[in-house]
Amino acid sequence: MKRTSSTIRDVAAAAGVSVATVSKYMNGVQRFSPAVEARLKAAIEQLGYRSNPLARSMITGETRAIGLAVLDIRNPHFTNIVKGANRVAIEHGYTLLLVDTEENQTRERPLIEALAQRVDGLIVSSRIPDDSVQWMLDLHKPIVLFGSNRHFPIPCVGTDSYLAAYMLTRHLVNQGHRRFAYLGFGQSRWNDERIRGMQSCLAEHGLTAALYEGHTPSPQAGERACSSIMLGPERPDALICYNDLIALGFMKEARALGFALPEDISVAGFDNVPYGEYTSPALTTVDLQSEKLGELAMHKLIDALAGKSDAGYSPLEPRLVARDSTLRRTASSDTAPALTTPTRNGDSR
Repeated sequence: MKRTSSTIRDVAAAAGVSVATVSKYMNGVQRFSPAVEARLKAAIEQLGYRSNPLARSMITGETRAIGLAVLDIRNPHFTNIVKGANRVAIEHGYTLLLVDTEENQTRERPLIEALAQRVDGLIVSSRIPDDSVQWMLDLHKPIVLFGSNRHFPIPCVGTDSYLAAYMLTRHLVNQGHRRFAYLGFGQSRWNDERIRGMQSCLAEHGLTAALYEGHTPSPQAGERACSSIMLGPERPDALICYNDLIALGFMKEARALGFALPEDISVAGFDNVPYGEYTSPALTTVDLQSEKLGELAMHKLIDALAGKSDAGYSPLEPRLVARDSTLRRTASSDTAPALTTPTRNGDSR
């Protein structure tokens, strides 16, 4: 009968070896003769012995855990990142430990520092400025960041926010829109890149956009801003939102105010969150490949843990997802001048 409280000493006695031999075998730090390993395996199975992960980490210096810090787990963009990262972690025998900083920059550092003590490496999405991450390097853990960093040689992954916004704006211009507005989230490092991409495309056609601030990357931000955008003296015919959550909140409030979508205004966002496809009308967006971002970040971190660190930036291409929340306006879009593809990539999510 298997014993549930067997100790490493019990295994050593049953196999006729030392406690150190059992420890080395269990932790994979040394191979033994086939006969010894066969006795060890038989004793472990007979006694039902399970090693203590804490004891194992004390011997090997490895926790077999990876820390992932995200800005808001309620946001499906980050939920998908977690799914992608966790999938790769499991494939490589790692456990994923998650920290949600809840869009609170003052909490980021203490939470990440505490997480670093429990893991072999870190994957971090942060609002901390690019030039203020030296303290992360001082944790002396392999680290991968979301978004490129121009100040430190840190492995980074992301999706080009400049190109994403340019693509989305080009689609709307092609549909005949001429009065643009952007509802953003200024605390994000990617907000400026999305504005740049949008304005670059608009400038090629002599167009401009009114800029509005949402203050949070949430549906509530879209709801709050809706009346000032829709009831103001210069109502836009196309609104680009910082993310899908803001766009969905805006659409909900616009309907409550009596506006028809997309007849009165076309609305689009970024992230391609899962339920954007099922709202009415379905939301036009840019797919930033969130799950693949998580997978790519985890692959880069596992490479770093194996001594194959690449401090470069690995981007994924954004993909336009055109749905019913944007509407072709007039025949003028058929005669609009040809649009070019941008040649300069911006920062990334």
